[in-house]
Amino acid sequence: MTVKKRNMTEYVYEYRALPFEPIQIEYRRRLVLDQIARIAPQHLLEIGCGEFPLFTDLPISIKVTVVEPAAAFADIARSLSLRRDSVRVEQTYIEDFKPDDTNFDMIVLSCVLHEVHDPAVMLAAVRRLCGPQTVLHVNVPNSHSLHRLLAVAMGLIPHSGAQSDTQRTMQQRATTYDFASLANELKTAGFELIDQGSLFVKPFTHEQMQRLVDEGFMTSAMLDGFDKLVHWLPDLGSEIWTNSRRVI
Repeated sequence: MTVKKRNMTEYVYEYRALPFEPIQIEYRRRLVLDQIARIAPQHLLEIGCGEFPLFTDLPISIKVTVVEPAAAFADIARSLSLRRDSVRVEQTYIEDFKPDDTNFDMIVLSCVLHEVHDPAVMLAAVRRLCGPQTVLHVNVPNSHSLHRLLAVAMGLIPHSGAQSDTQRTMQQRATTYDFASLANELKTAGFELIDQGSLFVKPFTHEQMQRLVDEGFMTSAMLDGFDKLVHWLPDLGSEIWTNSRRVI
């Protein structure tokens, strides 16, 4: 299968240089771990683990397969899995992944789908790995995030779905998702939605948020408050998530 692939060495460099992303990762990770605990899979597939694979915060009783295309991130995952026989790490793209065991109860695509050039190809590859009860968890940046709407109101961008400088730097598609477009993408790929939500209401850009943290204005209590705001402002979270199953 021919898939347009990014320069992963450059991607890793830019990923590590992103301001505020480590904090965003922490709140995203909390959400994903909560969903895993609720679904309680026996065999989890994580696609694109970055520098912090999920299995380090999961019970050793859960079998975990990690598929990570970036050599640097795959090496980190392998080193962290040395004493965990239940963890398997494969450095490859999911489209090229040929597992021995496809009995996955849950598949996690965390902060990945918006980064690939052809999401339909990725979702088709994921669907082939899904059984009737497999839960697919996806999270992506929200085009209706409060900070994007503020930028529209200030006249900085023409519409909330406009491509950002960060998207260009990270070799991402110009497309951004809201709840409707993400649900439609999944439906077109043969999945049915079973749950959805958002996380962390972010009023400013990553760079501005990092500056406020560095200056001491943005406290941990304030950051936790922004995450809890999604209970009252569910459409304005910086990222949205869905759980879905393959349509039989």
